[in-house]
Amino acid sequence: MTAKDITLDLIIRYGFQVLGATIILTVGLLLARWIGNLTDRWLQSRVKEPPMRLLMVRIVRLLVLILTLLVALDKFGFQIAPLVAAVGVAGLGVGFAFQGVLGNIIAGLSIIFTKPYRVGEYIELLGVHGQVVTIELFSTSLIQLDQSRVVIPNRKIVGEILHNYGTIRQLQLKVGVAYGANLDEVFTIAKEIVAANRYVLKEPAPLVGISELADSSVTLSIQPWVAVGDMVSARAELYQAIVERFRAGKIDIPFPQREVRLLGGHEIGLDP
Repeated sequence: MTAKDITLDLIIRYGFQVLGATIILTVGLLLARWIGNLTDRWLQSRVKEPPMRLLMVRIVRLLVLILTLLVALDKFGFQIAPLVAAVGVAGLGVGFAFQGVLGNIIAGLSIIFTKPYRVGEYIELLGVHGQVVTIELFSTSLIQLDQSRVVIPNRKIVGEILHNYGTIRQLQLKVGVAYGANLDEVFTIAKEIVAANRYVLKEPAPLVGISELADSSVTLSIQPWVAVGDMVSARAELYQAIVERFRAGKIDIPFPQREVRLLGGHEIGLDP
């Protein structure tokens, strides 16, 4: 048998298989690109982080290509079932080896789709708190009020109790005034201070009232709403304005006092 005959025999025997596999791979590549673009458009309104969205699109495309490759191999007579089983066993071993990493990825995907918090919101969990600056596939990063960064693995977040404050916070300001102060005047000045501050939001409306009758003063509570990023600046400006306006209005801010009465020296050991 000549080389020409052998070549012709191979073409006749495997030509259609090669042609079919080539067509399948070509269609698979086009299908992977189309599904990837469709996934990217669907994720644009749901995943705000471009790197994370790109990673998810690539994973979808890779899955389509793997499926296409398995179908193409089937055209050449390869047994797909043993190959799939071997991949499954290998995947199980890899899963055990990288269970922490895979746990973070699964938790990250859960956070992306369920949206318990978003970038820009202020949250508290696991004993830490801060403003969310990035939500990545493996971790979530927070910025605290002192500008320090806290990075939390996503698998630590899912399943925990999470307090989401949103994008605004209510300040808890307290100042004591003397019992003899004119409370109507005190309330008026406090409301004017809050209304004039550049950081205080108009809605929700701030709260001004008495929170406690202390030993030496009446405790005034001032609770305005501000954006999360303005908390420190707003607190400092409001306290400064309170001190200045109360001093100008002759409103006394008393320091803690105790009245001690001596009923008899023998009782307190003053006399020998």
